[in-house]
Amino acid sequence: MNKLFPIGKVIRASGMKGAVSVRPLSRYFDDYVQSHPLHVGFSKEISNKVQLSDVTGAGKKRHFIFTGLQDRDSAETMVGQTVFALVDDSDVIHFVSGDLIGYNVVTDSGRLIGELGEILWLPANDAYVIYSGDQEFLIPIIPEIVKEIRHPQRAVMITPMEGLLD
Repeated sequence: MNKLFPIGKVIRASGMKGAVSVRPLSRYFDDYVQSHPLHVGFSKEISNKVQLSDVTGAGKKRHFIFTGLQDRDSAETMVGQTVFALVDDSDVIHFVSGDLIGYNVVTDSGRLIGELGEILWLPANDAYVIYSGDQEFLIPIIPEIVKEIRHPQRAVMITPMEGLLD
């Protein structure tokens, strides 16, 4: 089943030809904005499919032009809206969703580690910050460790490597 996943936020109109500036909401923004079907809206339920027609500029000065936006006025209507990528349930981007904050982190043997408090974007890989009483654990979000997200139980299942929880 496909789902819409928030990857960016339109923060302002730029120039006179319908371009907008988008603030990434995920480190995977660049990968997904070019390779996945996109929707834009104030929520997942109230969004429309859009087509990225051009990207101008570089780095933080990039501007995105979506098909149908010809002028600044049409670009202004997009400010404040979220850019969503259409992904399937098994897509790895779900492992870095802000919706996971507050989930319990549990080992594959059933041991409760604590509560997921933050998701960090680190140079090598993303990481979960797990709070357990006065302890804090940093868990790398890699397939060898993070095995499954169980949304009905609000749990993240992990297989900890030796020394990870010491």
